[in-house]
Amino acid sequence: MTDALDALRAATRARVALGRAGDSLPTARLLELRAAHAAARDAVHHPLDPALLDLPQALRVHSAAADRAEYLQRPDLGRVLAPGTELPRGEHDVAFVVADGLSPLAVHTHAVPVLRAVLARLEGWDVAPVVVAEQARVALGDEVAVALGARMVVVLVGERPGMSSTDSLGLYLTFAPRTGTPDSARNCLSNVRPPHGTGYEAAATTLVMLMTEARRRGLSGVALKADAALPPGP
Repeated sequence: MTDALDALRAATRARVALGRAGDSLPTARLLELRAAHAAARDAVHHPLDPALLDLPQALRVHSAAADRAEYLQRPDLGRVLAPGTELPRGEHDVAFVVADGLSPLAVHTHAVPVLRAVLARLEGWDVAPVVVAEQARVALGDEVAVALGARMVVVLVGERPGMSSTDSLGLYLTFAPRTGTPDSARNCLSNVRPPHGTGYEAAATTLVMLMTEARRRGLSGVALKADAALPPGP
């Protein structure tokens, strides 16, 4: 029986087959659980350091949340730019926003590799300057895109840490972004974090397919499915 449980645990990072000691968990499993909880909390409070991102030409903005404490207590402030923010306006096909979200650790680890994989697939697209946003939630990308004059926006954001993953990156695509865009108008690729989640190349391929379809059909969100955007199989 022990061998069977070991095989089950080895097949997933989910917390399964933990066993028990009386009415509680075995001590080793309990300590693992507490360590995972501490790691998740650390990931949320880990500060974003733009210097760790190899994006020397990126523009930097800040949300209306003054600091991490206010950001966590006032989600609405994380969705709007700080007063007085100015960005160079142009006419662009797409803007990319790298946002700390709820896991700056995920941004440090995965944002630049996946962004490079996406940009390598965008020959012929007019791409706005990349923007790095601090204390930012997904909807902040709408204001950034409007300010830059971009027809769609992709927000690369650190996802809420879980008990088995503290560094998951999410990619949110919105066509024709505007203030007040509902979440139903966005497409999300979640859990980008190789080797345990989606790999960079796979995420980039799917995202660019969605972007291409969004531009062709003039929409994003629930009306745009990844399966429909994918080319027919052999």
